[in-house]
Amino acid sequence: MAWFRKEKKPRQPRRERLEIPADAWEKCEACGHTDLREKFVRNLNVCPACDYHRRIRAGEYIGILLDDGTVEEVETDIHSTDPLGFPEYPQRLKKATTNAGDSDAVVTVTGTLNEMPINLGVMDFAFMGGSMGSVVGEKLARLGQRSLERKFPLVIISASGGARMQEGVLSLMQMAKVSAVLSMLAERRIPYISILTNPTTGGVSASYAMLGDANLAEPGAVVGFAGPRVIKQTIGQDLPEGFQTAEFLLEHGMLDSVVHRRELKRTVGQLMRHMTGKPAATGWESP
Repeated sequence: MAWFRKEKKPRQPRRERLEIPADAWEKCEACGHTDLREKFVRNLNVCPACDYHRRIRAGEYIGILLDDGTVEEVETDIHSTDPLGFPEYPQRLKKATTNAGDSDAVVTVTGTLNEMPINLGVMDFAFMGGSMGSVVGEKLARLGQRSLERKFPLVIISASGGARMQEGVLSLMQMAKVSAVLSMLAERRIPYISILTNPTTGGVSASYAMLGDANLAEPGAVVGFAGPRVIKQTIGQDLPEGFQTAEFLLEHGMLDSVVHRRELKRTVGQLMRHMTGKPAATGWESP
């Protein structure tokens, strides 16, 4: 008989098990590359493997372009209504506002870019596909009017599926309204730069998105009016490879430049200085 008995205790792990949050990793939609979410964010949501430009929100574009501490949102009191009594439109607006966190598909702000004052409008695809309704047209028209009054350059970043079908012809009227303000900017030689992101289609691409003094686009952005399937059925021919991409449009003279997201602020700043006659070493003086 044993004089003692060794009591067996379960072995405790020497290290604590590290729990990795479920949202710590993200996957590139284009090439399938998986990496830390933080790495994507540091790279401005551009895939480090294939350079695919992922879709980002309006607030992120504002942070990329404008100087810190200079951003002031304007025209925040305009909201969409249901003028045509379209079925379930109020519910869709409420859901879009809850999900996107914005009042509509465009955010308009004033601020400075490399100490140059500008007016900036950024469309947000997260709000009903960036559809252009009455509010989008009104906010952009008022922003253009601010540029006319203060003689500040105007920049619009587009990301849209086109006109908002729930507002019918009222949404189509916004094409002419914004284009009219842009023509007044051109008459008074106030710079307007248009930046096209993925996607920019429909009535937006057929109006103010392609009317810039300089039309820029992000790499790989889909830009066009109708979809490729509709065009193919209409003309009865196969479409060329890369049709409706930013690179294809640049090659055929419809864009001025395809600009990487990390070069966006520097490029827009250079264009502003050139268009306003301000050399790089000269500070900006408000007119």
